[in-house]
Amino acid sequence: MLKIHIVSFSYKNGIPVDGSGHGGGFVFDCRGLPNPGRLDFYKNLTGKDKEVAAYLDNEIVTHRFLLAVTEAVSVSIDSFIERGFDYLSINFGCTGGQHRSVYCAIKVTETLRQKYPMAQFKLEHREIDI
Repeated sequence: MLKIHIVSFSYKNGIPVDGSGHGGGFVFDCRGLPNPGRLDFYKNLTGKDKEVAAYLDNEIVTHRFLLAVTEAVSVSIDSFIERGFDYLSINFGCTGGQHRSVYCAIKVTETLRQKYPMAQFKLEHREIDI
């Protein structure tokens, strides 16, 4: 069974280390998306909060980004399942690891869970799940 580990993180604290021994995986940079963390209303919220999700849902660039990410990782997931591989990491980074990366990790996990019910998913928010 393919295990897919999805992590949100802050670039300030470095890209997550792949502990699987495979030494790789995807890293997507969410810093090109609009940043709700720059607005006072959102500062103390995270990508798990409905207000942050609504903010990012209203941006067309967010939908374009998530579609591109899903398409890119699906190529590898299809291949990994066919070839019997057992692990894939997908990482989302932003400045603070609180808003954009968290939101994107959640959205991509939701989409991939529907598309690949045979895979096992682990979702981790490194900076906020402390």
